[in-house]
Amino acid sequence: MDRIEAMGLFVQIADAGSLAAAGRRLRLPLQSVSRKLQALEDHLGVRLLTRTTRRLALTEAGRDYLDACRRVLADIEEAERRVAGRHEDPKGTLALTAPVVFGRLHVLPVLVDFLGAYRQVETRLVLLDRVIDMVEEGIDAAIRIGPLPDSSLIATQLGGLRRVVCASPAYLERHGTPATLADLARHDCITFAGISSPARWSFDGIGAAAIRSRLVVTTAEAAVDAAVAGLGVTRLLSYQVAEALAAGRLRLILTSFETPSVSVNLVSVEGRQAPARVRAFVDFAVPRIRARLAALGENEAFRV
Repeated sequence: MDRIEAMGLFVQIADAGSLAAAGRRLRLPLQSVSRKLQALEDHLGVRLLTRTTRRLALTEAGRDYLDACRRVLADIEEAERRVAGRHEDPKGTLALTAPVVFGRLHVLPVLVDFLGAYRQVETRLVLLDRVIDMVEEGIDAAIRIGPLPDSSLIATQLGGLRRVVCASPAYLERHGTPATLADLARHDCITFAGISSPARWSFDGIGAAAIRSRLVVTTAEAAVDAAVAGLGVTRLLSYQVAEALAAGRLRLILTSFETPSVSVNLVSVEGRQAPARVRAFVDFAVPRIRARLAALGENEAFRV
């Protein structure tokens, strides 16, 4: 058994999520993939994968071995690159996904600069306020806001954001400013189906507030527009209301009740083994998006 080949096969299976998908990537029959995996497990004397109703799942031993395989294969690739004096130029199509507003405000400007620096790279940017399966959708890298599920994805933390409660100055003048969470029950609220319930808002470590939704929307932009129009109180992530706050069209309220920051991560399917275009984008984007998030935190409007 070629142990390096077996390691590469195992990584492909873990990343693809199934033997069949790994076989398609490697252009191998399903029977060959299954036989090679069985030979590797027999050699190690442990089960690396178990089947669930929808896809394969790594065992504890499998997770440990996957991390080791990635390190070994990456070290081999880097050693070969150094010895051969090879410097692969990033090229091809880079597929990215991000939440709609965050992508427009903070990923797209970085991506424009990246494409200016790497002329042979083309990009497909998918902006969605939901998490998609990166392997199934052919996505190379994604911006994820919130807790990350356990997976084989490589995650790099970019910073944090807060959920903030706000309303227009005109609304607050007409209806008064809520001072406690209980006060929210007497106000008209605008809820965003992506991150909040239409019946209650939860504040981690503090409690929950019953609310009355006058309007439920499916995009953050719509929630911001409705709040700016004076319809009611809304609760969104700080970057989603950044422009309206800076312009004075919205005002922060209940700032003493805001919860700890929500993490922002850049995740990719493969680490140092990723194509040059993916490695180049990660290296280019991480410090720039971190700086943009840090600037949000330094702005007085977001010190909640």
